[in-house]
Amino acid sequence: MRARTLLMTVATTLVAVLGTASCATAVPASSYRNLPTSGIPDYQLGGSYSPPAGVTIVERDSTAHPAKGKYSICYVNGFQTQPEDATMWERDHPTAILRDAAGKPVSDPGWPDEMLLDTTTAAKRATIVRVLTTTVARCADRGFDAVEFDNLDSWTRSAGRLTRSGNLALAAALVRLGHGKDLAVGQKNTPQLGTSGREQTGFDFVVAEECFVYQECGAYTNAYGKRVIDVEYTDDSKRPWSSVCASTKRPAMTILRDRDLVPAGDDGYVFEHC
Repeated sequence: MRARTLLMTVATTLVAVLGTASCATAVPASSYRNLPTSGIPDYQLGGSYSPPAGVTIVERDSTAHPAKGKYSICYVNGFQTQPEDATMWERDHPTAILRDAAGKPVSDPGWPDEMLLDTTTAAKRATIVRVLTTTVARCADRGFDAVEFDNLDSWTRSAGRLTRSGNLALAAALVRLGHGKDLAVGQKNTPQLGTSGREQTGFDFVVAEECFVYQECGAYTNAYGKRVIDVEYTDDSKRPWSSVCASTKRPAMTILRDRDLVPAGDDGYVFEHC
């Protein structure tokens, strides 16, 4: 996570749900509509608004409703707690929260109001999936086409308490959850996974932030081909936007947004596409 206020497909196999992410298991077929390989996306996590002309893909928070007539992606914080849900997690599911040696919750250094979820055991991963089932079901019931789970890379901010394999095991379980609700499931950031994000968990596409600025786009396109959405931000832009759009190193579906992802009409709002 770098910012946050920021065809029918048949799946016949996925990976083990709560065990290690490297062991594949067969699951019932599930039909869902995958992310289109072309189009103009918009990233509306800071508040919903009517999509600009030409936009065909819209991502909104799980508390919002999908954009009518657009391919719609539902944002879910899959590996950390949302600030408004902290009390619920601590009261009802305290063992699912990652804790330090003193028993205190471990927070994201960049987002201190978010606690990291504990992916270290099958039992804890099962609890996380049970809690998120309600959210994912709401995404499906409201008519979203897909879901993306943020903070897949939380193990990199855990001071060694979490592991890549534990997070991939949870990711595999969340992919199965999404597919079971007839939703395509997207990877969020985490270029260091290479193709394993797709091969070991079953992700269908990826939403990347600033892969052009950080020269990471190739890691995503190698794994997902044209099913890559890249969101660049105005405060980190090092080149004129026209130059970014002219580059062959960017994904086709690349957009520019303001860092706070404010709705159209608010001060600071920026939306550009290539």
